[in-house]
Amino acid sequence: MELKQAVSLRKLFPLALAICFLTVAALFIVACSSMNGTVSGGTAKINVMVSDPATCATPNGPFSHVYVTITDVQANVSTSAGPGDSGWVDLTPGLKTAPKQVDLLGLANNQCFLANLGDAQQLQAGTYQQIRIILASDSTGITTNACGNGAANCVQLSKDSSFHTLNLSSEDQTGIKIPASHIAGGGLTVEAGKTTDLDIDFQTCQSILKEGNGQYRLKPVLRAGVVSTVSASINGSVIDASTGRPVAGSAWVAVEQPDGGGVDRVVQSTIANTDGTFVFCPLPAGSYDVVISGIRSSDGALYAPTIVTGVAVGDTTGAVKLNPPTLAAASSFANLTGLVTSANNASPAAPIAIDVTLTALATVNSKIFTIPQQPAATPYYGVSQVVTTVAGPVGNPPVACPSGTDCINYSLPVPSTGAYIGTWSAGGATLTQPASLPSYAVDGLTTSTCSASDANSNPPLALTGTGPFTSVAITPNLAFTACH
Repeated sequence: MELKQAVSLRKLFPLALAICFLTVAALFIVACSSMNGTVSGGTAKINVMVSDPATCATPNGPFSHVYVTITDVQANVSTSAGPGDSGWVDLTPGLKTAPKQVDLLGLANNQCFLANLGDAQQLQAGTYQQIRIILASDSTGITTNACGNGAANCVQLSKDSSFHTLNLSSEDQTGIKIPASHIAGGGLTVEAGKTTDLDIDFQTCQSILKEGNGQYRLKPVLRAGVVSTVSASINGSVIDASTGRPVAGSAWVAVEQPDGGGVDRVVQSTIANTDGTFVFCPLPAGSYDVVISGIRSSDGALYAPTIVTGVAVGDTTGAVKLNPPTLAAASSFANLTGLVTSANNASPAAPIAIDVTLTALATVNSKIFTIPQQPAATPYYGVSQVVTTVAGPVGNPPVACPSGTDCINYSLPVPSTGAYIGTWSAGGATLTQPASLPSYAVDGLTTSTCSASDANSNPPLALTGTGPFTSVAITPNLAFTACH
């Protein structure tokens, strides 16, 4: 059933009301200072769908199924709107009475999607800067529940087919936040008189944590973007530059686009298939950079990363070469180490636990790219690490948290060989290595509401010497403040 809906007005300061509120009947405003996005004249329609590359699925991964139950998807023009603020538009009103359980490791249909979350909904045309996904609590009644233990959200293990509850933090109350930085193009733009297809990519395999008590928790990493339901793909293969053989099951491939600050962020990622091939679908239209890293199966050495820039949707990269390291296997990686801290917005500040997604950033030809973590270095195959700050002392070696903070040590293993880079061409990219040793920074992103959602260890640190780079200290610490 299609329901019409309108964006409720945010509470505005009197001056903003005087400027923007032209008539009593006006329901929407354009470019008012209280909003980060805009709404405009006319209405549009939107379809909401779900996708996910199943990189941690059996037989190579630990899970047979990962089920989540979605009860709502909402959008807001404001980047800072909290879950209880006004201005939220309900994109899937039918899910409130009929929640949708989705197997995130299920087989996609011919259009690359796992599920459609309801009929097309009418909304005001404009640009929306934030999306929230609400998941069901375990008390929610579900028709035809696929979780064998009766939970609304669960994982099924490959090794013994057992079901385990996938615990939530606040996703059943405040929702999973997808900020503008995780929306392709920096925001969800819907045009008047048109129907827009919104895809939500769950990136499941880097969002599941097995905790010390043996339970599983969802630490969500999501991205979204406008796609075509007949979307073309980006595809190619990965080979060893010295042997010409496929790099099978140990090459991590990411498609990236620059954010507003010029940092290439991962849009989608996957592990190359057993024949070295990879495919990304669906993808929002545009140009992408394909970034590949991998492990040589013969000795565990890390290949030098390879970057192919300017790959358009519909293109193939062909066979992309990964160059073996110039250093011995033990020296082919570096561990970037440091500390993440978090404090709340009280006065004086006090500790607060938050989830932070950590990625390694490499500067290549004056541009900053995200270098995928290696498949063997993370428990459930992800291009990043998700950590949770806790009360110290923590880590190895233990470290006491700075006063008034929770904290966590981190260690990101990255290639110690400089990346090869080239621009896409129909005949294959010509790859060059600008520097034999790389320069790295560590970046942290949180979906918690803090004074800033992004913390970076800039300026980049250049590796020197011949290794082994067992512990490369990154300073300053990644500090998140005024969190709640």
